Amino acid sequence: MTVVEACAQRLIELLATPGPKSFAISGGSSPKPLFALLAKSTIDWRQVQLYWVDERCVPADDEQSNYRMAREHLIEPAGIPATNVHRVHTELPPQEAADAYALELPDRLDVIHLGMGPDAHTASLFPGDPLIDDRTRRTAATYVQKFNQWRVTLCPRVLLEARNVVVFLGIPLAAGYLTRRLGERARGRQWYEHSFLPRISPVALYGLVLL
Repeated sequence: MTVVEACAQRLIELLATPGPKSFAISGGSSPKPLFALLAKSTIDWRQVQLYWVDERCVPADDEQSNYRMAREHLIEPAGIPATNVHRVHTELPPQEAADAYALELPDRLDVIHLGMGPDAHTASLFPGDPLIDDRTRRTAATYVQKFNQWRVTLCPRVLLEARNVVVFLGIPLAAGYLTRRLGERARGRQWYEHSFLPRISPVALYGLVLL
């Protein structure tokens, strides 16, 4: 079984149980094969409300849009009802989009799928970002200097309160970074400033680990 298959299997186990579910997904290109497996699964998507972990403030049909990627690789192939899709309305100014998105969220997400970038960011929570220590807001508009781009992201409060978190590391560099940092944490070293991921517990982690 591949890493992608193992991660998909865990998500299917969580989402295919009877009853309504809320599911927040990550974007970028790494989840495409994961979404392809989910789209062909036995999940009853009529029972799943779909949300996003973060979104780039670009038009919904832009090639950088996380919504567009999910629409092409998950929503349309799986036949997820439009009424179950809760995208970030990026046609609004960033802060207005974040505020509106907060009102769409359930009190607690059932399942969150996270990824991780080469610099150890998850959602749009980047190393050193003050948002990592925010425990009040549920969503935020954040300007990512390295990409010269506004984004809307879920805040730590929402990630920490989720019932289940499944992390798919689509690139070996991210997995190696996380593995090294987890080792540092086990030896008692403080490294929380580098990434938000290690503050979430429990986590189901799927990735190619490079020591």
